[in-house]
Amino acid sequence: MSILTINTVGIVGAGIMGNGIAQTCAAAGLHVVMVDISDEAVAKGLATIAGSLDRMIKKDKITAADKSAILARIRGSTQYEDFKAVQLVIEAATENYALKVKIVQQLDALLAPEVLIASNTSSISITKLAAVTQRPDRCIGMHFFNPVPLMALVEIIRGLQTSDATHEAVHAMAIALGKTPITVKNGPGFVVNRILMPMVNEALFVLAEGVATPEDIDAGMTLGCNQPLGPLALADMIGLDVCLAVMEVFLNEFGDSKYRPCPLLKELVAAGRLGRKTGQGVYTY
Repeated sequence: MSILTINTVGIVGAGIMGNGIAQTCAAAGLHVVMVDISDEAVAKGLATIAGSLDRMIKKDKITAADKSAILARIRGSTQYEDFKAVQLVIEAATENYALKVKIVQQLDALLAPEVLIASNTSSISITKLAAVTQRPDRCIGMHFFNPVPLMALVEIIRGLQTSDATHEAVHAMAIALGKTPITVKNGPGFVVNRILMPMVNEALFVLAEGVATPEDIDAGMTLGCNQPLGPLALADMIGLDVCLAVMEVFLNEFGDSKYRPCPLLKELVAAGRLGRKTGQGVYTY
């Protein structure tokens, strides 16, 4: 299978990741069918894309005609049946194993046998998701980073069953989208989150032990390691509940105590202080 065969892409989920992937695909000239559970969710996703394109017009990155052409290549829907003409479906629903299994099984039952299924998961096993389908060799991970239109990286995750042809087609497509793909074996957290989340967790241990203030910890990492955002501010942006969930996956999957979540992280989540989305996390917003 070559990149030429992937000219129409289906996306499950019109949320922040789904609409970002839809925008990126449409901007690269692909036709997109973006499906979510309600007309309201689809409309919100399309409005978010339009707003993102408006900001790009203001920065002289695209023209108004470009915006119109990009939006014309995106079709919103609430029906999986509208995926029948696509060559690849990217699942970008909430990071929940049971939900992703349900979606992947529904897609598998509906799609033609040659259609590829990709998951935008940041932590769930591609091998496990592939195993619930009748096309395990055509299942793969495509982990985009938020905000999708701006972030260059895509992790291409090979499950144990993923074929070379599937990997080559998706790798080539990622390059066609203007992204830089890295190929990763299936494993908890893949590459980026496997390294990033323990760093965030360690920053919380440093804070809990009173080694330094949140501001000084973040200044140390931004100025000393040239990170654009300190680990504590980043944790608040990601969501402390998400950080906790990922660390718990690592602890469970690896069985290694080095991945134990910081008690302060658990305490903040228990208090409902989840970061930017609740107005309070490590910092107050």
